[in-house]
Amino acid sequence: MKIKWYGHASFLITSEEGTTIITDPYEPGAYDGGIAYRPIEDAADIVTVSHDHADHNYVQGIKGDPVVVKGIGDHEAKGIMFKGYGTYHDPSGGKERGENTMFVFTVDGITVCHAGDLGHVLTDADADALGSIDILLLPIGGVYTLDPKEATEVMNLLKPKILIPMHYKTPGCGFPIASVDEFLEGKPSVERMGTSEMTLEKANLPEPVHIVVLDPAN
Repeated sequence: MKIKWYGHASFLITSEEGTTIITDPYEPGAYDGGIAYRPIEDAADIVTVSHDHADHNYVQGIKGDPVVVKGIGDHEAKGIMFKGYGTYHDPSGGKERGENTMFVFTVDGITVCHAGDLGHVLTDADADALGSIDILLLPIGGVYTLDPKEATEVMNLLKPKILIPMHYKTPGCGFPIASVDEFLEGKPSVERMGTSEMTLEKANLPEPVHIVVLDPAN
């Protein structure tokens, strides 16, 4: 499996057979330029959308004819099963920013969880429902999602083998949110890749929890 981070909450996941999944595509220039990442140029077979905000649901900007996966429940697309798990975009049961869907899916034997704009700390019951996770793509910037402290709590609860932070302050994101450094402070197992992409094999996954920081591609 290959993972490429475009920026914000948008990743390209490519299977060994070449199936492509793009998560939460953003609209370039959305929110009065708050989203300053460049357009996504890759085509996709599948697009997942955690919620209908412009920085997460710009499906029309994705090339190809992708199957769109949205909402809670089980979804099948291109032979891959996606479990949509209902959460909220805020700590108030969705009263501030609505609902959010986390997606769990397995590619090349590796189980990925994309947390979308998760806005509250999860419970033991949530962890049981989500199941064992190899790769966790988790927002850490605060204000609109988990902040660094809350994200750490979720990381410690879910115990993925690899956590890739997302939805934090970068040159392409003008939102008033935290930088990745605030989340990384005091964490013992951190690897800065210095690139936007990485390749993973099930047999070579590290012991939990290893944090991998990617550079935004766009």
